[in-house]
Amino acid sequence: MPMSLSTRVIAAVGAVVVIGAGTVGVSIAHANSEGKPEKPLATLVVGRSSIHAGPTCYNDGKPLSKDDIANCQANAKKAGDEGKLPKSDVTSSDRIGVGVDPEVGDKGWWAATDGGQGQAQLASLRTGSTFSGLQAAPALLSTSSENTRVTVVENDAKTGDIVAAWFFDLKNKGFVPTAQ
Repeated sequence: MPMSLSTRVIAAVGAVVVIGAGTVGVSIAHANSEGKPEKPLATLVVGRSSIHAGPTCYNDGKPLSKDDIANCQANAKKAGDEGKLPKSDVTSSDRIGVGVDPEVGDKGWWAATDGGQGQAQLASLRTGSTFSGLQAAPALLSTSSENTRVTVVENDAKTGDIVAAWFFDLKNKGFVPTAQ
């Protein structure tokens, strides 16, 4: 008996659903087999967009020495000067926040910018939390430069050790230099 048009449509939709479900299942299995990233990620949220990156400074989860931290800061400055840090455009109407992986949130972390009155806190040292919340951009942005550096630090709350550091740059699209 030949199939009617509605029977063919139902059969086609059923085939698409079966193929789609199979594709989703394979994708989930593949993603699961990929495992976690080798290094924890930090995410910078600006307005409705976000960027994420691995740490600029990391020692396989072990504490960074004072020399490591000094080199880290120097390397981050150089990378920023060369435009090699992850960067996001920002306007004065945007809100800014930072997120970290759950493992970092459990151990302890904080985030700040070099804007505001010298340094503006995005997140004070905290544990058990993975997001800073959103803050108004004007309170976080530099008033003397078009670029503002965001620093995110994994800081073991129990030992005080610094374990990782991430750096991002914010480019203030509405920056107007002041006459000196």
